[in-house]
Amino acid sequence: MSQTDGLRRRKIAVMGSRSVGKSSLVGQFIDCRFEDSYYPTIEDSHQRNITFNGSEYEVEVLDTAGQDEYSFLNPSHAVGHIHGYVLVYSVASRKSFEMIQIIHDKIADWGIADVPCVIAASKVDLRDSRQVDATEGRSLASAHNAAWIETSAKENVNVGKVFELCLGEIEKRLPHHMTDSPKSSRYSCAIM
Repeated sequence: MSQTDGLRRRKIAVMGSRSVGKSSLVGQFIDCRFEDSYYPTIEDSHQRNITFNGSEYEVEVLDTAGQDEYSFLNPSHAVGHIHGYVLVYSVASRKSFEMIQIIHDKIADWGIADVPCVIAASKVDLRDSRQVDATEGRSLASAHNAAWIETSAKENVNVGKVFELCLGEIEKRLPHHMTDSPKSSRYSCAIM
């Protein structure tokens, strides 16, 4: 497809610790499905067309494998290849919440101070297991100039909104004259 087909193309990486519900969030967004079984994700890419703020978007969602403090992010996850990020933690896991700062710092280390992202608190359906309060999530997002939202893939709460917020974060950072290729964005770099 060319740009003349009217679609704006955006690539979003969904990142976070293992078992926080990244694949469930993506599955609910792409296919309107939720699976109770947990199967570790290698890495997968999915596409869906959506309308956001009156414009048509082809959204490619990269469902990444879980990160931990010792894993190195793949260079293909760097800004320049990716337009925006959904950083997911589980409200039932303090450790997954603490990983968001580490992942954000690793993305920022690629040379961008203002990462276009949404911090998504997943598994809000686990009300009795909650370890992370909403005010903590909002505070972390505010510190990184990011959007924040609570979501549940199981109950289909705010799933579409996560990706709409991410598109909003991307669009407010892209100059109006930019093309839709992530490599042409102001966040890309050249090595000479």
